Amino acid sequence: HGKENVDSRHGRGRGAETTRFHTVNVAQPVRFSRKCPTGWYHYEGTASCYRVYLNGENYWDAVQTCQRVNGSLATFTADQELRFILAQEWDLEEKAFVRKDLHRFWVGYQYVITNRNHSLEGHWEVAYKGSSEVFLPPDPIFGTAMSEKENVFCAQLQYFYFPALRHHGLHSWFAENCYEKSSFLCKRSQTCVDIKDNIVDEGYYFTPKGNDPCLSCTCHNGEPEMCVAALCERPQGCQQYRKDPKECCKFTCLDP
Repeated sequence: HGKENVDSRHGRGRGAETTRFHTVNVAQPVRFSRKCPTGWYHYEGTASCYRVYLNGENYWDAVQTCQRVNGSLATFTADQELRFILAQEWDLEEKAFVRKDLHRFWVGYQYVITNRNHSLEGHWEVAYKGSSEVFLPPDPIFGTAMSEKENVFCAQLQYFYFPALRHHGLHSWFAENCYEKSSFLCKRSQTCVDIKDNIVDEGYYFTPKGNDPCLSCTCHNGEPEMCVAALCERPQGCQQYRKDPKECCKFTCLDP
């Protein structure tokens, strides 16, 4: 606090010479706001990142796409997490959907048919076993591309275009032919992102995104920990200067 304006008691040395310590930076963890790569949305409740992919793919290709970015098709642990997804203004292209007012995404559940007599009885399963805390959707609406030969269908979450509907938690679950092409929702653990928007692996040193390029931290569970701040003297023989916001102890002299 006040690092640019030093207390006058410390600034009045010989001939009121300005102290050379006025550019010291203090590490403040509250500034670590980025925990997801560019294009992903962060939810603190699950320490996870989410992204909608609009390139229509069948269920199995969508699974592989999510895996390539160290994630999986999204499953949900609580109603609050689902409400977070519904509340986001995803960057959606109208041409990616049949109807403008509603959109569907592949998510990480499958509906298994157990009885085809009179009604399609069955149950939801998590497609890829993970946390035991994952909740299962209610009975689905069956999609239009269903095949009588299939006994396993894949889950689509319906997302309404109009914010007023989403903010009331309105949504639907569809059981659809897994080979239909659709947008999809990936989920991955939060990660460390450095000041230049690079993803940092667990255990590595990095400078977190924020306004202090002189921090060096260790990435642990997607969080910067054990941070050390470098202390910079102002450039000698330069009255007016500008600090580089992304390079530690790098200055540009503005004197004539």
